[in-house]
Amino acid sequence: MLDQRTIEIIKSTVPVLQVHGKTITTAFYGMLFENHPELLNIFNHANQRQGKQQTALANAVLAAAVNIDQLGNILPVVKQIAEKHRALGVLPEHYPIVGETLLAAIAQVLGDAATPEILNAWAEAYGVIADAFIGVEVEKYREAAEAPGGWSGFRNFVVSQKIKESELITSFYLSPQDGGAISSYLPGQYITLRVQPEGEKYTHIRHYSLSTASGQPYYRITVKREDEADNKPAGVVSTYLHEEVNVGTVLEVSAPAGDFTLDRSIDIPVVLISGGVGLTPMVSMLETLAAEQPQREVTYIHAAINGKLHAMKGLIEELEQCHPHLTSYVCYESPNEEDLCHKSGYIDLPWLQGVVDQQADFYFCGPTPFMSAIFKALLEWKVPAERIHFEFFGPAGSLED
Repeated sequence: MLDQRTIEIIKSTVPVLQVHGKTITTAFYGMLFENHPELLNIFNHANQRQGKQQTALANAVLAAAVNIDQLGNILPVVKQIAEKHRALGVLPEHYPIVGETLLAAIAQVLGDAATPEILNAWAEAYGVIADAFIGVEVEKYREAAEAPGGWSGFRNFVVSQKIKESELITSFYLSPQDGGAISSYLPGQYITLRVQPEGEKYTHIRHYSLSTASGQPYYRITVKREDEADNKPAGVVSTYLHEEVNVGTVLEVSAPAGDFTLDRSIDIPVVLISGGVGLTPMVSMLETLAAEQPQREVTYIHAAINGKLHAMKGLIEELEQCHPHLTSYVCYESPNEEDLCHKSGYIDLPWLQGVVDQQADFYFCGPTPFMSAIFKALLEWKVPAERIHFEFFGPAGSLED
């Protein structure tokens, strides 16, 4: 436990972190990779280039400072991050490296303002926070390894099917190379792939939502090819999967993880809303609802640019035909002449109010601007926060900007 003086010192740094947080975390990652380049085998290089990881870490450090006297308040965030750390292979021995580097970054950015008293307080606080992460992660490693069909670390899977779902989206069916059982998972969870495309110095690790209900002898992920656009480079891993990976390719996979999951303990109406490839966890939830809660009222809304970029359309239509309590809607931003949809343009609150129940449980996933629009619409409609659930593709951000 931290003494009162340490807590007061950490609290006093909150205004500084609000101003300089991202500068500190940017310096942190620069130092970290310069001194420990092997950690580039774990971190997402694209998120680093785009500044997403720096922002996420800055927000996490600020949240820790604000709640330093009540660390229980950030336990949900700790558990969420711990899920990703377990999937990535973050280990207890990484934490001293991170702590040392974070203190060095604080000292570099703040200069003389980073007094020995402040640095000592943050060193003590970091030790407490790191212990909390390590404790949660050790338990998650144990659960993953001891689950029926479970394993620790990465396991080899073979691509058994590769199916094109739209012009940019392809599904990959992954079967265990050893022929053994595989872990079950909750609808909405993801698996993690570790790949090293030819010519790449470091391995690249990516999380991909599972896009079918649990219970199959394989995992299915559905991946959008991220092409170069708007000064954003092409996705290293998505391009590799689409262009280089074929039936028979062996991929390294870590066990299912994630806390964005469907609540099956209730039977109130549920609304699933997806944009683009954000449909992947929604399809897993939808298939699970159809199999396990067929009497539950479900509305599924999918938004795409047009029909050519709409993945899994036939699958959703088949589910709707077989389940009278399921209703689906399609929105196309810019429909082609031959496209049929329920709404052109963007999903907005007046349209939502006409097709879904305000008392439902809402889940949504997609590009951040799409999710921000849905989130703000639901808040405007006064949907309670506890019935609003969403998943970011990468490091957690904010939908309130």
